[in-house]
This record gives sequence, structure tokens and C-alpha cells, in this order.
Amino acid sequence: MLTKTDAEIHEFRDWVFRYRPAQGNPAHFLLMLHGWTGDENSMWYFARNIPKQTAILAPRAPYSAPEGGYTWRSISPGTWGYPTMDELRPSAEAVLGFIDGWAPSIGLDLHQFDLAGFSQGAALSLAVTILHPKSIRSLTVVSGFMPGGADAFLLPAGLDGKPVFVAHGKQDDMVPVEKAREAVYLLEKSGARVTYCESDGGHRASKECLGGMDKFFKDRFG
Repeated sequence: MLTKTDAEIHEFRDWVFRYRPAQGNPAHFLLMLHGWTGDENSMWYFARNIPKQTAILAPRAPYSAPEGGYTWRSISPGTWGYPTMDELRPSAEAVLGFIDGWAPSIGLDLHQFDLAGFSQGAALSLAVTILHPKSIRSLTVVSGFMPGGADAFLLPAGLDGKPVFVAHGKQDDMVPVEKAREAVYLLEKSGARVTYCESDGGHRASKECLGGMDKFFKDRFG
């Protein structure tokens, strides 16, 4: 049975996740998706300054990564590199199905929620937003990239006015900064209202961009 203590790790069906319930009425609900080889604890660093009236859910990806940890796509020969929309779509649908099943079990009614992801989790967050734009209130993308083939799914006004924060480091040696710039271009082309922070850092959120992200969260959740 799920308890209401702060940021406990839980299990529901085949999912393992960390959950922080809101204090008072949950005016906002934030789903946080970790990167390659991460787990349900990886995104909690970003949660430290999020207002307490926001409920936070951080699930573990469903596939084991060969290096340890977990991944949002199945591993098979020839699937290395940046995942495509087709490769991420099963996890995108599975995450939404998990929320649809889990939320009512603790009395939450979630028609819309906010979404944040890091690296591969950011790519999955983009896939979820593109496939189900009406379900996502706002999007945060850290050190991420647009999944391959996403431009075929993006409509000219499909993300009209949706708030998006994108953070990336110029020295990122895992996901080149050009990937972030491409994502910003495609998001804006689809009508999203993008705030972009580009720093001199690597594959992480810099102090500068963390400050911008905190402001984005506080403007959304405060």
C-alpha cells in the first residue's frame, strides 16, 4: 500500500518509482524521467527547489542497461545511438498507461501534468509531449535531443504556446549542443514557447541553467 511519506520508493504493478506527495492541494504534478543507466533516484537532484505543493513522480525505466542501471528502450543489435520516435514510443505509451493506472489508486485525477527529463529521459519527454500534447502542461529538457523522425509527428501549431525550458552545455561530449539547438528550432516551429539556456558546461545542468530551471519551475509551480 502506498504511503504519504516524503519521496519514498514504491512499486505498482511492474513499475518501481519514487514519489513525493504534495503538501496541501496538488496544484501541479511533475513527472521526471531519468537518463541512460539512471534509475528512480537520478532525477531527485533537480527536485530540491520545487515548491512543496507540487507532487513529484520519478519512475525507473522498464529495461535494464548492459552497463548497469536502466534505459527507456529495449536493447537489440543495431539500435545504438540516438533513439528514434519508433524506438521510444513503447515507453512513452507505457509511462502514460502507468500514470493512468496508478494515479486513481491514490486518489489523484490527472488530466494534465508537467514533465521533465534528462538526456535519454529528455528525448522520451519530447516523444511523450509530441505524441500527447494535450496531456502535458509544460516541458523541461536537460542535456537532451529530439528523437529521430520526430519532425514527421510535429504539427505547425501542435505545441501552440506550451512552455518549454531547454538546458544544454556547449562542452557536452555525449549529446552535442547542436542537438539541443535542433530541438529548440523544431519546438518553436511547432508553436512552443521555449526558454533556452546554453552554458559552457558538459553533460549536466550548469549552475547558470539550474538557476534558470528553478525560475521556470517557480513560475510554473509557485
